[in-house]
Amino acid sequence: MKYVILVPDGMSGLPIESLNDCTCMEAANTPNMDMIARVGRCGMVNNIPRGMTPASDVANLSILGYDPRKYYCGRGPLEAANLGIELDERDVAFRFNTVTVSCDKMADYSAGHITTKETSVLVEVLNQKLGNDKFHFYTGTSYRNLLIVRSDTIEEADKLAKVKCFPPHDILDKSILKYLPKNAEIVDLMERSKNILAECDINKVRIDLGQNPANMIWIWGQGKKPDMPKFEDAYGVSGGMISAVDLLKGMGRVLGLEIAEVPGATGYYDTNYEGKARAALDILERKDMVFVHVEAPDEAGHNGDAGEKVKAIENFDSLITGTIMKELSKMGDHRVVILPDHPTPVEKRTHTRDAVPVAMCGKGITADEVMVFSEKSAPSGSMGVSNGWELMKIFLKEDA
Repeated sequence: MKYVILVPDGMSGLPIESLNDCTCMEAANTPNMDMIARVGRCGMVNNIPRGMTPASDVANLSILGYDPRKYYCGRGPLEAANLGIELDERDVAFRFNTVTVSCDKMADYSAGHITTKETSVLVEVLNQKLGNDKFHFYTGTSYRNLLIVRSDTIEEADKLAKVKCFPPHDILDKSILKYLPKNAEIVDLMERSKNILAECDINKVRIDLGQNPANMIWIWGQGKKPDMPKFEDAYGVSGGMISAVDLLKGMGRVLGLEIAEVPGATGYYDTNYEGKARAALDILERKDMVFVHVEAPDEAGHNGDAGEKVKAIENFDSLITGTIMKELSKMGDHRVVILPDHPTPVEKRTHTRDAVPVAMCGKGITADEVMVFSEKSAPSGSMGVSNGWELMKIFLKEDA
């Protein structure tokens, strides 16, 4: 049996007046997703446990079948795992974004989706000016980067890992002064980064070109070394991961999944959709399961761009879902499940904790009466509403 998990990040949302009061999912032309709904079962899942932040690390742990209340470690350590960084018990791994701040407000959480090549130069400068035995900066992908803080004692590291921090995409157009991390040393690094980045030629060029400069680093998303069982040990199924972002790839590495590096996979609108689909099919030649994640719908939601979100959903449907479904029947018995990790409504420009629609089809799965895949239709499906971390057991169960 082959298993395919399709995750268009942040795909679900709320009705939008400019789309005739449809959601982006409803407005998009998605014949392949609708086919999965039509021949399979639908329902809703809650990927965010009560009391936890609706973040991608929380939500995707749920989808992979790991209860975040037990296994959550923060996104920093997962991104460190993807970069091959071994964490000591005294280490705390933080995500840091290169951001654009204007008049003390968060203007852009991604500095205009700065390129990885540009960011690598900025990170080199940050290490020269701010790095030492305690602080070390690492280049990730685009605006997504990493800071490792080594404390003198395990107790100090444990305390630092619990500091209250805020994701920059949650405070767009808001005063940053209310949302600075609750740690003076971390805030000092962020403040000192302003003058350092202002002197970088790359930012001077970006300003001349009318692009948002990376004029500050924003530190958040911290945690310590993760401890969770390998996916194959937990579920008896081998698997692989397709994603452009360090967070998901790191999560996959921690869980022992094969990670595919897809040329042209950017984590943005211009990502190589078809390349991801082909990489997924390649993994299925060797493994039982593949998890395919695309960031583009989420980025469009954060940008408040309904048109780009609809386009990203349609690209996911045709180039990911369509390509995989066409070839999957040649591989024998199979199952497919599709769901966003969390909603990213265009109007809110951030994640929400609402339940998301899910559709599942394949061998042993009896169809219900749902004909299209959307936030409006999925609740009437036969799967009802379940906790996201319980979905994997249902998906892999013989009589699902």
